[in-house]
Amino acid sequence: MMNFRIGIAAFALAAAWAHPPGFSFTIGNPVASQDFHFKTAAFVFRTESCADPAKAQISATAEGIVKGARQSVALKVMAASKPGVYAVTQSWPAEGDWVVSLRGTCGSASAGAIVPMGPKGLIRESLEFFARPATDAEIDASLKALGASK
Repeated sequence: MMNFRIGIAAFALAAAWAHPPGFSFTIGNPVASQDFHFKTAAFVFRTESCADPAKAQISATAEGIVKGARQSVALKVMAASKPGVYAVTQSWPAEGDWVVSLRGTCGSASAGAIVPMGPKGLIRESLEFFARPATDAEIDASLKALGASK
């Protein structure tokens, strides 16, 4: 019985190795980039499982509700000196409820993330990750949850 369990564990490990996780994002605080230029960024992120990080296409939009009106602000994504590491600075208004929608492609793979922002920065426990860009409905739901948490 013990050999059977070891065999199953070895098979599971081999399957995980043969099929690594797909293209995705990892989100962190500015200090995580270890780049002095990003110390005032709203947050930093890294691409995962991209064979050539320099060829990844990344974009970001701040989506918010200010005084009951929906707003969108195109954001500049700044590349760090390390391939696959990026920063987003806050260029959206301080008032209102805001999330940042990240979208990216690496070859034929795509990824998305919704990064809720609060008065003290990113709200880590409310991050959402997708194997595709987030839909408008998912962004709206995140904004609604952010407003309800106040």
